Amino acid sequence: MLCAFTAAASPRIGVVTMQPGEIFFERFGHNAILVEDPADDTAISYNFGYFDPSEPDFIARFIRGEMSYQLVALPLQDDLSYYGDVGRGVSLQWLDLDPADAAELAAALAENARPENAHYRYDYFLDNCSTRVRDALDRALDGGLARQMGGSRGDTFRSEATRLASPDFWMWLGFDLGLGPAADQPLSNWGDAFVPMRLAASLRDAHSPDGAPLVVEELELLPHRLDPEPVATPRRWWLWLLAGGIIGGALALTGRVRPRPVAGLALPFWMISGVLGALMLFIWFATAHRFGWANYNLLLMSPLAWGLLPGGWRLARGRAAGRWFDILLQAMPVLAIIALFTHWLQSLPQQNGHWIVLLLPIHLGLMLGLRKRARMEH
Repeated sequence: MLCAFTAAASPRIGVVTMQPGEIFFERFGHNAILVEDPADDTAISYNFGYFDPSEPDFIARFIRGEMSYQLVALPLQDDLSYYGDVGRGVSLQWLDLDPADAAELAAALAENARPENAHYRYDYFLDNCSTRVRDALDRALDGGLARQMGGSRGDTFRSEATRLASPDFWMWLGFDLGLGPAADQPLSNWGDAFVPMRLAASLRDAHSPDGAPLVVEELELLPHRLDPEPVATPRRWWLWLLAGGIIGGALALTGRVRPRPVAGLALPFWMISGVLGALMLFIWFATAHRFGWANYNLLLMSPLAWGLLPGGWRLARGRAAGRWFDILLQAMPVLAIIALFTHWLQSLPQQNGHWIVLLLPIHLGLMLGLRKRARMEH
């Protein structure tokens, strides 16, 4: 296949970058490698982002973190039609590759796109549509791209995931609560390239082996008609602390005089905490979602909270909650305090300080407001 490319004029290689969309799985943007072959006047888009939701075990594999994606080769205009329909902007970066390297890359992509070779095990951060594009270009440059992408913008997997998910509150919440400490390791520009727009930015700064800019031309193929890509915003932890302090103080003061309504308010909080904690344990021990493992938010939202529900229900009805309720009520803020000290003592802590300063005062407020009432109410 390589001989077929080199026998005629060398192909032209470009990177196509699609801006984020509005559906949850489009929030991170997308990209593909374009191979323009002057021999037969074709422009083929090699797109690593296809999956088949009709697979019998698709949902189960998604839950387990064992998703199968594939490379699909299709005419560029066919690939662009969807993005034009939904208003997602698309840009093209033509690359300055040696003719032999371009021909070798084109041949490798064509071989990779064969049905028996096209599938791969997808990973959100480490092996996705954008990292596949990055790696293919790096091989064509004999490792030259990786050598130029050793710097850092200071991003992490968490910061990029929450930034891009921020227009969708529930998606943002899932990433921020569900990602563990592995998502907070500083990324080089190489690791940052799991985001297509970050890869495009790094390509603008890269050079070909002869020192010339790697990107020789950049074009807008489709205008972006949706909201622009979210920008990073500082996390104002003091607002979370203020909210936690106000809620916790109100629970402590009100619980001393009116424990029944406070217990009623606490029941859904404990139920949700237990559900989230159980989900974190499931991700850790039963899935391949490695960036959700060992999540320190388990110290803030624990399945132990479910143990408070029977006593809380009795207390809300004006009855004594019982001894075990009292013990678990004190255990919740203790776990949150452990989370605080764990955060302070780590050189690279999980970035959950905002959740700690929000939830620790709430757990303390419930303990101070309901603990003595757990035995006194009848």
